[in-house]
Amino acid sequence: MGLKRTLENILAHLLVVLMGLMVLNVLWQVFSRYVIGEPSAFTDELSRFLMIWLGLLGTAYVSGKNGHVAIDVLAKRANAKNQALLKRVVSGFIILFCLAAMVTGGGWLVYTTYELKQLSPALGLRLAYVYVVIPLSGLIVVYNKVVEILTD
Repeated sequence: MGLKRTLENILAHLLVVLMGLMVLNVLWQVFSRYVIGEPSAFTDELSRFLMIWLGLLGTAYVSGKNGHVAIDVLAKRANAKNQALLKRVVSGFIILFCLAAMVTGGGWLVYTTYELKQLSPALGLRLAYVYVVIPLSGLIVVYNKVVEILTD
């Protein structure tokens, strides 16, 4: 459990930093638009990229805490043995989805955008660096769900 706890701490601190950067970015946009009178060109794009990272890394963090929104009508009506089985089945589907969509699909997206050398318009940042969070967060979710299955 040491690795899981360390990963959660790293994610928690990274999410706080990303949120702080996003707040500063939006404040700069408002200041430059209304006080200086000349809106900053990069803030819209940067806030979009920060939101992508916040959303996906937040998903990975919450998966480790088992804090996702769930429809638990069926689980509440089942006995303890069936609840444990249902929890494993749901975790298995989450693992399959994350491996197929996030790790494989996201990895392909990162590879494609890297090879095509696609750049963001305002920041000139390689889009592969923005999209690398997709397979990364997918791997973290898979790790969290595997640990959950093995420890229950």
